[in-house]
Amino acid sequence: MTATAQRGAPSAPAPDERRLWLLFAGLALALLLAELDQTIFATALPTVVGELDGVRDMLWVNTAYILSGTVILPVFGKLSDTVGRKPLLLAAMTVFLLGSVLGGLATDMATLVAARGVQGIGGGGLLVLVQSVVADVIPARERARYLSGIGAVFALAAVAGPVLGGWLTEGIGWRWAFWLNLPLGGLAIVAVALLLHEPPRQRDRTPLDVAGFAALTVGVTAVVLLASWGGTTYAWRSTVMAGLAAAAVVSVLAFVVVERRAAAPLIPLLLFANRTFTTAVVAGLLMAVAMFGTVGYLPTYLQMVNGLGPIAAGMAMLTLIAGLALCVVGAASLVRRTGRYRVLTLTGCLLTAVALALLATLTPDTPLWLTGSYLFLLGCGIGCAWEVLVVVVQNASPPALVGTATAANSFFREIGVCLGSAVVGALFTARLALPPDARSLTPDAARALPPDLRALVASAYNDALTPVFAVLVPVMLLAAVVLLALRETPLATTVAADGAEDAAVA
Repeated sequence: MTATAQRGAPSAPAPDERRLWLLFAGLALALLLAELDQTIFATALPTVVGELDGVRDMLWVNTAYILSGTVILPVFGKLSDTVGRKPLLLAAMTVFLLGSVLGGLATDMATLVAARGVQGIGGGGLLVLVQSVVADVIPARERARYLSGIGAVFALAAVAGPVLGGWLTEGIGWRWAFWLNLPLGGLAIVAVALLLHEPPRQRDRTPLDVAGFAALTVGVTAVVLLASWGGTTYAWRSTVMAGLAAAAVVSVLAFVVVERRAAAPLIPLLLFANRTFTTAVVAGLLMAVAMFGTVGYLPTYLQMVNGLGPIAAGMAMLTLIAGLALCVVGAASLVRRTGRYRVLTLTGCLLTAVALALLATLTPDTPLWLTGSYLFLLGCGIGCAWEVLVVVVQNASPPALVGTATAANSFFREIGVCLGSAVVGALFTARLALPPDARSLTPDAARALPPDLRALVASAYNDALTPVFAVLVPVMLLAAVVLLALRETPLATTVAADGAEDAAVA
């Protein structure tokens, strides 16, 4: 399939440039809040569970957010193609803010976990709808420079979340991780309400694919719990893990059967008949495994091995953001001028593989500037490919299914995030061999140790994590091999309206 602009469908009027950037700023702000809340409790959790007496339920504070957000992605994508983006975007932001209020007022762990689940529903909607809105108002040829900003938001949230969580916890309190969302989220709602204009859509009265949603929910729940519990709460070979794995496999098979028969499938299987779409989605999933598996543990490495504090570790991670920002701008410019993207995605995967191989050579004696240069290269690799692949997915889909296709892409990336975090976490903890009197150290306590013991702790963390970076190199090389099958199709130069021809294609 090619973009409707090449099929002669009518084009939507070009929006005012100034209004467009203001709208984009509001969308980026909403997405930043949603993504920050996925990582902000990483450093605040010990304090949170201590205050609410909920050590046993600690895992669910983040799992509830990830689980509800991942499950709801295809639903928001499907509904937005029929109901429209604007009402669902406003609804998603409202739900997210409601969850923030519940979290800020929580007095026990059950309420906090429920609030995180509500937040996740809104955050999942924001993840897919923001990218879909960009696809609605920006032609594919011009879209990379806007989506590059979205990619920067993802990376900034991954790096800044834990640092901000620690700063709030040590200062005004962890509840402000929720309260800060209200004024900023309110600004985003006003921006969308005033600046987003979309043409009326022909309402599709086909019932929602409830059976597909049920099968998907069971399958995603099983995968997320496998990723969260495996090697920590339960041994990988335990009966619980085996049961979850079986449930995941059965649910996936059931989902495929249901989607083939559904009148309005949640994730239309016809999308995967397009080689370009499938190749980009698979490559994005593999890149998510490597990207978030690495970024999630680098701040810990910098604190325990290099002796940096939380804020200093976050500042060191800004070298990754710098590389990402430089290359997303460069990639967007190249896509805009040439319409070519295959070489960029391949280059991104290979640069990421090289950066991971270099990170695997780190030692406690490696100068911080050299570590920063490796992180810069990692950011460059991610920046070349991450959001360009979103453009490829959207360009390969009929405009009437852009929301659904974007949701499917985001859904599989979230699965990659879960798998990457789980695999890296399991390998890291399995290899971590600390002295008996240093197994419950915080970074502050580690820095206060006698030099000999401090060196042992730093060496233990280094020897546990750096080989895992080497394990991720083949993952990125596999992504590059997959992208060799990517068929480069012309990028649309106009925005297609949602006309009757698009509905027929859908």
